[in-house]
Amino acid sequence: MKLYIIAGERSGDLHGSNLVKAIKNLNHDVIIRGFGGDDMQKAGVDIFVHYEKLAFMGFLNLVTKAFTILKYIRLCKSDILQFQPDALILIDYGGFNRKIAKFAKPNGLKVFYYIPPKVWAWYQDRAFELKKNVDRMFVILPFEKKFYKEKADWDVDYVGNPVLDAIKSFRVDPDFLQKNELEKANKIVALLPGSRKMELKLIVPLMAEVVKRHQNFQFVVAAVDNLPEELYAPLKELGSVKFVYNSSYDLLSVADAAIVTSGTATLETGIFKVPQVVVYKMGMAEYTLVRSLVKVKFISLVNLIANKEVIKELIQNEAYPGNISQELELLLAAGKYRSAMIEEYNSIFRILDTGSASENTARLMIEDLKG
Repeated sequence: MKLYIIAGERSGDLHGSNLVKAIKNLNHDVIIRGFGGDDMQKAGVDIFVHYEKLAFMGFLNLVTKAFTILKYIRLCKSDILQFQPDALILIDYGGFNRKIAKFAKPNGLKVFYYIPPKVWAWYQDRAFELKKNVDRMFVILPFEKKFYKEKADWDVDYVGNPVLDAIKSFRVDPDFLQKNELEKANKIVALLPGSRKMELKLIVPLMAEVVKRHQNFQFVVAAVDNLPEELYAPLKELGSVKFVYNSSYDLLSVADAAIVTSGTATLETGIFKVPQVVVYKMGMAEYTLVRSLVKVKFISLVNLIANKEVIKELIQNEAYPGNISQELELLLAAGKYRSAMIEEYNSIFRILDTGSASENTARLMIEDLKG
């Protein structure tokens, strides 16, 4: 059996690697090639193009990189035809993977989509395009199954959430506090500014202003080592802020509260039961465009899954130091506000806890291919 897998970002590489391991456990002879990163390569994928060459973020950035993206789409199509897989496995990265799915159908290739693009958030008619070009869809958010059924009369498979899988398999470093000179007796605030350059340019200076207002807290940044150090400069210049690299789970395991940029990190923070506030800013032109397109009430996965405001979302003009500081103090104070948020986290955990998403998806894919 031969499979071609495509993941275009860091998170897709992680979830793709876990899926590949699960597939190989069920079929030891499978050969897998595709686009991905170091994690997928370690899992046994023959990487044709590394995701770092594909990691573009934001509407305006995508426009400026359009020719580069088109080049890699052409390369991908050519490599797929030469490899002749039994199926394609697409992971997230909607703009790129939707084009590959459209190409695959007339070429007689079966298409699996694991972690599909968030079409429920904007341009919802893309659901019809996906239904036309994808043989089987594996979704990771419980409300997505209902969305596709109501929007496109399409029965998709809800397989659980891979974030929960990753956290369940995580083992805490018992020496984390000592290694980073942190004292559990003092409040630890995790700063999760994201992993994309465009986000850090706006969020890091904002976080630095919040830190200046709270010298009595221990602020720790969950940083990534594949980004230029200068992006973290406003926080590094303060001296009191500590940095941990590629250790966000260790940080969340000891944090008392967190300031988080919207994304998967909001869900991870919730599963670790850390009270949080979500902050997000973007360029005014991009924000104006996004605001006209978005069809959902919330931007954080925690609130979307709960279908109500569990955590405060401070977006664009509401994301200023005074607002964030006020919310942070509420999160750190013992009382109903903090305890109610943690109880809502428990409810979300129960909703998501449906077994291993990777193993569920791998089993359904292999069963489908065996007919």
